[in-house]
Amino acid sequence: MSVISNQAETFLHALSEELEIPSHFYEQAENSYKSFARWLHRDASAVHAYSPDVYVQGSFRLGTAIRPPSEEDEYDVDSVCVLRKLSKEDLSQASLKALLEKETKNYRKARSIIKPVKEGRRCWTLEYADGAQFHMDILPALINAQDQRILLENSNFDAQWAETAIAITDNEVDNFNQITSDWPRSNPKGYAAWFISQMGDVFTRQREVLLEEKRKNNIKASIEDIPDYKVRTPLQSAIMILKRHRDEMFIDDTENKKPISIILTTLCAHAYGGEETIGESLFSILNQMDEYIRHDGECYKIANPTDNTENFADKWEDYPERSKAFFDWLKQVREDFYSSAKLSDHKVIAESLGARFGDSVIKRTISRLAGIGVFTGSSLLKPASAAPKTEDSDFSFSDKPRSPSKPQDFA
Repeated sequence: MSVISNQAETFLHALSEELEIPSHFYEQAENSYKSFARWLHRDASAVHAYSPDVYVQGSFRLGTAIRPPSEEDEYDVDSVCVLRKLSKEDLSQASLKALLEKETKNYRKARSIIKPVKEGRRCWTLEYADGAQFHMDILPALINAQDQRILLENSNFDAQWAETAIAITDNEVDNFNQITSDWPRSNPKGYAAWFISQMGDVFTRQREVLLEEKRKNNIKASIEDIPDYKVRTPLQSAIMILKRHRDEMFIDDTENKKPISIILTTLCAHAYGGEETIGESLFSILNQMDEYIRHDGECYKIANPTDNTENFADKWEDYPERSKAFFDWLKQVREDFYSSAKLSDHKVIAESLGARFGDSVIKRTISRLAGIGVFTGSSLLKPASAAPKTEDSDFSFSDKPRSPSKPQDFA
């Protein structure tokens, strides 16, 4: 039986804050994709008539983006550009991507962005100036709600998230240059809505706390004025901590074995049970997340919760070293947090986790704890007074080995 000490809880809280991306980076990213959207809506735009809709996706949308290990590293901002008045019957993936290429390159020139636009397999990338410290991937897309709903219903899967489904481009598929109804699919808005639903009342309460803080400062605001990225729940913080642990464990990975973020995020969101603290959330997640990995006797399945026909672990069958890497990481992260959770001295906790998170982030975490007068490990620092408090709680990882079950509908 494992105990989460108050000191471990305060350390995890400070660690998660050190992993957070500063608000001004979120604001900068938001301003950038909104600026690009305005560009597409100008009268001279080649896509103006197609009602472009630009929005952010991925970890920036989910509030789970983490600071890069180095201050010199760039942030990766993923965005989507949906041309709402075009359909798959109108053009090929190649034509859609070419439409957006022209406008993206014109935008780069108009905004005096020095680096050229780069083409990715699915997107175009704008490389901003060094001071901005991020690049933005722009994914061309079309509305795909009706076809997605039909696909899911015909497969007897839940179609509740289909309304925001999109069709996307991929220059490696065979029909990239053909006009066809068979396009790659995605649903970042639906996934984000599902993710928020997994946070339940905790997300709502955290948002209301931020609203109340604004009102105390005589700022008129409504709940809609609180951006999702400003809300930080224990689930989001736990995911950020686990992502950094993974990054450090696979820092020398040259074979792409590192578990991908969408798998970690999905399993964590499934396993989260509404816990109110980061420590409680972490151990609940670590104890249960592998229960949401299915195996049908031939392959693993981690279903996209908004599209049960998509398997996030589809590469594990062709690359079995990736599934092994995931379970090796899970075993290691369980051991690390199981042992550190029982410690009652911040300095000892820092030493036990230092190799798992990197010296720089651990040093910043210690400094943060010292700054609010709660660091234990030096008699020169003030006694604890300002950290989030939690009663010692009992948690344990099951000793019973798990055998993944057959695929089931997660929704």
